[in-house]
Amino acid sequence: MLTTEDFDYDLPQELIAQTPIAKRDNSRMLVLDHQTGAMEDKHFYDIIDQLNPGDAVVMNNSRVMPARIYGVKADTGGHEEVLLLRNTEGDEWETLMKPARHAHVGTKVVFGNGELTATVTKELEHGGRMIKFDYDGIFLEILEKLGEMPLPPYIKEKLDDPERYQTVYSKELGSAAAPTAGLHWTKKLLQKVQDKGVKLVYLTLHVGLGTFRPVTEDNIEDHKMHSEFYQFSQEAADTLNEVRKNGGRIIATGTTSIRTLETVATKFNGELKEDSGWTDIFIKPGYEWKAVNAFITNFHLPKSTLVMLVASFTGRDNILNAYQHAIDEKYRFFSFGDAMFIK
Repeated sequence: MLTTEDFDYDLPQELIAQTPIAKRDNSRMLVLDHQTGAMEDKHFYDIIDQLNPGDAVVMNNSRVMPARIYGVKADTGGHEEVLLLRNTEGDEWETLMKPARHAHVGTKVVFGNGELTATVTKELEHGGRMIKFDYDGIFLEILEKLGEMPLPPYIKEKLDDPERYQTVYSKELGSAAAPTAGLHWTKKLLQKVQDKGVKLVYLTLHVGLGTFRPVTEDNIEDHKMHSEFYQFSQEAADTLNEVRKNGGRIIATGTTSIRTLETVATKFNGELKEDSGWTDIFIKPGYEWKAVNAFITNFHLPKSTLVMLVASFTGRDNILNAYQHAIDEKYRFFSFGDAMFIK
């Protein structure tokens, strides 16, 4: 039985990247052979040398919402911070409220100059609240005006340019956190990749904050995964099926692309077909990979489901050895940190 402690490692605080580096593709990149455990220290712009004509690079084009909004309670004037997690239906959202203690069903919160109000409709655990918004106009436009980018809790620095927490190909608004492995790509580098004969394929998975939630159960089998909404087009399926047929590799950018591709392949017995819906797939050691042949990823939090996902591909020892190497070599960790290419 694998326990959560089996995926722990000691990370010096100073290696948690607080700001993005000046040039996206100048991040360092640790190349790891998942079978042998062999490692090479590179930079992200060297990714071009790892790709072959006929391969496909898959990217998640979800865009982060300015999902943190500040308001006051209509009855007491008390301040509330609301973090939007996901839109369940209509104008109802699952959120995290802070402070949540007195945010009971029926509590009304006013944002801005009253152009947006919200009423708590249901109390959830860990400060979670279902709320219903009321407004005139277009919700996302109001959110763009009132909201802030919800950086992860381990980033304490203010972000000067909010676009640095978006990928250069972000398009579909809906994430509460960035698909951070994609932050290393530049438009110029993607063009180079395409010029080499590599296909570029896009899908959408809206990242929830559950991605940062620590695993609290000792036995990883007892962990309940969060759900995230994905969309996978017929065009993406056709391109990737063609790549597979011709012997090319499917190379995912980030764990969100992996989760989408593996969800679809699991649903259709290894095949890739147009699909959309909610996924709570938990990829952990013992999982049989069905779609992805190699991937780009960042360095993840200790004891997280993302470390478990990567370990299911590389083996636990290989990934923990690679993380120790990265620590020894002073790589930068987490959202604004450096990359890995796992082949």
